[in-house]
Amino acid sequence: MSDIHEVTVTSVHQMTPNVKQFVLESDDYTFEFDPGQHTHVHFPREESPAVDDEESSDEVVRPYTSTALPGTRKITLAIKRYPDGTASTWMHERTPGDTIEIDELGGNLYLRDLDSDAAFVSTGTGITPMIAMVKQYVEEGSGQATFFFGEKDEEHIFYRETLDQLEAQNDNLEVVYVLSEADDEWSGPEGHVQDHLEEHLDDFGDRDFYICGVPEMVVETQDYLDEQGADEERVYVEGWEGDEVSDESA
Repeated sequence: MSDIHEVTVTSVHQMTPNVKQFVLESDDYTFEFDPGQHTHVHFPREESPAVDDEESSDEVVRPYTSTALPGTRKITLAIKRYPDGTASTWMHERTPGDTIEIDELGGNLYLRDLDSDAAFVSTGTGITPMIAMVKQYVEEGSGQATFFFGEKDEEHIFYRETLDQLEAQNDNLEVVYVLSEADDEWSGPEGHVQDHLEEHLDDFGDRDFYICGVPEMVVETQDYLDEQGADEERVYVEGWEGDEVSDESA
């Protein structure tokens, strides 16, 4: 088992109606990891206000991705609260000064080639690993990056200010928002995010793809990329939504 670290909640920010950002800080440990990787939050099940009869363990363990870059004593988690979410409900009740147990960051979602063109495709809290990766890409990468993010409406788009600023400051980054329940004032793409890849990508066979979000979107995007001739060995995915994964990784 990986090392467990005790961290303190130093900041809580309400990002959207159901997403909060938490800054967690260690007193004496510097977090080193590849942007896009996740930690796990640990807490006793008896502390959870949500009841989940399907899990019998005395401890709740859920993965969450740091949206901050490595090399400091802080990590940042953006967590969506689900109505019956065991971990997300517990996390949303944390306040500055609370302590939380987390473990080392790891996982399969991280940048493979900083010299390759890249496309990031995410929905909901699947955006969290992508935020960390695109921050690294614009700092160190030499190719072109396209960032696709799907949400239901503008009110629920989080990290929009961060993404808009990164796009404005970096000529090699394009950000595309796709809304599934857009109102009449929205002039951008609508529907499923995976249905708009071809409008912005001219070559599917010569770039890396990073995909994270609801499992259905992940599977459909993989199938679509296969039809378009993308190299399956350059498609990196992670399912990320619902209380089992995004409450897990939100």
